[in-house]
Amino acid sequence: MNQLKQDLALATLLLRPVGFHHGSELQKETGLSKENYGSIRSVYLICENDNILKQEFQKWIIENNPSDEVKMISAGADHMAMFSKPQELCFCLQEIAKNY
Repeated sequence: MNQLKQDLALATLLLRPVGFHHGSELQKETGLSKENYGSIRSVYLICENDNILKQEFQKWIIENNPSDEVKMISAGADHMAMFSKPQELCFCLQEIAKNY
């Protein structure tokens, strides 16, 4: 077995399922507010093809924890934009750093 296959097998064995459920107790207990979150400016970055955090859940996050701006990386960006769209992510982060 080559190293890549070994790494993939090990990573697969170490995965733990994590559920993100709309309306769960965790979401209710960890709401971000000005009191809890302070005055830190924030930008929410949506990856268009995120299969971990569905767009409905991301919209809920944005509505309940408003940020200064919402940006989207489209055309194939999944949950791990640093792997699926590294150039686009870098460009977004540079824009955010420049503006905030």
